Amino acid sequence: MSANATQEDRLFEFLEQHSLARSKELQAIGVAATTISRAVKDGSVVRIGRGLYQLPDSEVDTNTILAEVSKQAPKAIICLTSALAFHGLTDQMPRKVWIAIGASNWKPNFIQPKTRVVRFREPYYSEGVEQHKISGTNVSIYSVEKSICDAFRLPKLVDRSVAIECLKAALKDRRSTPAKIASAAKKYRAWNQIQPYLETITANG
Repeated sequence: MSANATQEDRLFEFLEQHSLARSKELQAIGVAATTISRAVKDGSVVRIGRGLYQLPDSEVDTNTILAEVSKQAPKAIICLTSALAFHGLTDQMPRKVWIAIGASNWKPNFIQPKTRVVRFREPYYSEGVEQHKISGTNVSIYSVEKSICDAFRLPKLVDRSVAIECLKAALKDRRSTPAKIASAAKKYRAWNQIQPYLETITANG
């Protein structure tokens, strides 16, 4: 980015490269809040959430909302139904984005998008996390195996029928293996819940 670029140039170049931008990121590269407000007012930039901006013609995929959440809560990890949907294991699209935070972490207070926050103690919070690039943003999401284990060990948050559906899909689509799922289930204390279903599915396969 040229040192002689105008604030508008910096704003548009950053948004072209990252799809989504927080006001703090734009201010860090020399774009004043008044410049952002002016661009929003004339329609050249769209405000899609609290302190979140994108270009009007940005290509937005179905997972962009996950990037929006991660922008506002970098320590949060996409979990449960939202993670299962991201991995293509269920057709159910939750009305809210499910995120996990640590037992003592600050709880994000979102205006948009709507979120459902759950607290995970260790080792459930820090382990099994993957980084995925969405709309130029690094998004923390639990892995296929970890997400399935969480679904089985938290039946009050994920219906058992959904958990079974996701287990079947992971194996059928070869997104995981019986051995990987069994290993994760034992690690995350979900083996007693998963074992009978895993054995039935593999026996019938």
